Amino acid sequence: MKSICVYCGSSMGNNPLFLSAAQLLGRQLAEGDIALVYGGATLGLMGAVANACLDAGGQVLGVIPRFLDEVEITHRGLTEIVITESMHERKTIMADRADGFIALPGGFGTLEELMEILTWSQLGLLQKPIGILNVAGYYDALIALFAQMKKEGLIKEVNMNLFVVKDNVQDLLLALSDFQSQITNHRQKLGLT
Repeated sequence: MKSICVYCGSSMGNNPLFLSAAQLLGRQLAEGDIALVYGGATLGLMGAVANACLDAGGQVLGVIPRFLDEVEITHRGLTEIVITESMHERKTIMADRADGFIALPGGFGTLEELMEILTWSQLGLLQKPIGILNVAGYYDALIALFAQMKKEGLIKEVNMNLFVVKDNVQDLLLALSDFQSQITNHRQKLGLT
């Protein structure tokens, strides 16, 4: 993987482990020569992961819609900034420019982005690894909801293999690098290859 899109909060959250994980992820991406693709803001965990990546000598692409750029939250120190006309265009560019995806803790926007990319993967629209960094159990309730959806017959067992969940950065990055074979198997089971 040459680039990873990170979805995360524009706030720091209440747990200092969220900030530590964002900073570690940014550094690890830079050290692994993996470019960061993210939402382009200076705020919260978004700014923290970008700053850590940049400080470690990494490349960072920020993609931000014009209406947010106009209120001056765009990170001006990035390697590259793309300003879009809509949120939809933003998400498409981020997905196109990334070889994989990671969700750090975040709010509604992070959850929406993660669900969309999981849906695109389920439908066979992309074949890229997706990881959830479950810092301090942040995503436990979401993982339990996925299990309940599967139990109720609303998610197929095969679709539970579209993503990996790890509680630390190193394990997640290793899992994502080994994920390609699972994606290929999923597409074969769906008759998409």
